[in-house]
Amino acid sequence: MSSASPATSEIEAITGRLQHAVRRRFGSGAGIDRIDVATVGASNRTILFDLVDSEVRRRLVFRQENYTLAYTPFIDPHIQFELLQVAYDEGVPVPEPIFEFDEQDDLGRGYVVAFVAGETLPKRLLEDPEFTAARADFPRQAGTILARLHAIDTRRVSILEAVPESGDPIAAQIRHYDHYGEPQPALEFAFRWLERNRPASSLRRFVHGDFRNGNMIMNSDGIAAVLDWECAHLGDPIEDFGWLCARSWRFGRVNEPVGGFGRRDALYAAYEAAGGTPVDAEAARWWEIFALLKWALFNVMQVRGHISGERRSPVFAACGRNTCLIEYDLLMTIAGKFD
Repeated sequence: MSSASPATSEIEAITGRLQHAVRRRFGSGAGIDRIDVATVGASNRTILFDLVDSEVRRRLVFRQENYTLAYTPFIDPHIQFELLQVAYDEGVPVPEPIFEFDEQDDLGRGYVVAFVAGETLPKRLLEDPEFTAARADFPRQAGTILARLHAIDTRRVSILEAVPESGDPIAAQIRHYDHYGEPQPALEFAFRWLERNRPASSLRRFVHGDFRNGNMIMNSDGIAAVLDWECAHLGDPIEDFGWLCARSWRFGRVNEPVGGFGRRDALYAAYEAAGGTPVDAEAARWWEIFALLKWALFNVMQVRGHISGERRSPVFAACGRNTCLIEYDLLMTIAGKFD
């Protein structure tokens, strides 16, 4: 009989430790079954499982950071878990935080959250008839969620004060760019444009930092949960609008700036109706250009991780080509050729 593959053996070891972690928290009668490995080699390992005890069966999600980069702009999973707890308490639609791993679990860096049913793939969300009503209501829902997020007292997320992204936004991206040590004339031009056209703002809010199509679970009624909080920080709330409306997240529907779903005016109106401060359209455009620069730098990071061997993947290798496409969008947006 052949032995199990390394990947299978690794997952079996992880689920064994997960069983122990569950019993530590829910009692010796608790167990896990219906285990489904959603991802193995991506940025985070994701495993779906049922928590079972004498009274309850509940679908949960195991999230584990399964790589270590020498340099990363992403916040620690411990901070992410704290932010999820705050967001959940404040009524932002996120998966319910269940527990965080500790040293006794021997599961590394990560946590367990409640499972939320729905879809995340942008192509399906933008084309499948099942999501017709959700698409129509997306700008309103997104604006309402952002208003709720930005209304959270920043003292509740003071842990973000130490995150570099919570300082000067341009300086933070320059630090990333300098670290990679790879000349990119288009990005240097964008840095100069952003510095010369920086909008004035005195607002400092809890910012998601990666609020976009693809980082949300959606069902036929709309947005069910906001995911991926590793880019969260304190900053200008309009940054979340710039990121959501950047051309990269429209997935081909370039005339629908709000994630490929709708128009900016509906997004801004919903935000203001839900208590958000009025959105300055010119400032939002600045943040869209900033978003393209930042996304290009993320792609530089990913392809360098592949080349160095830190995190090899065909997806990360493709980020080299993707960087060029983003640079084109960036320059055309600065020139006013792209909306």
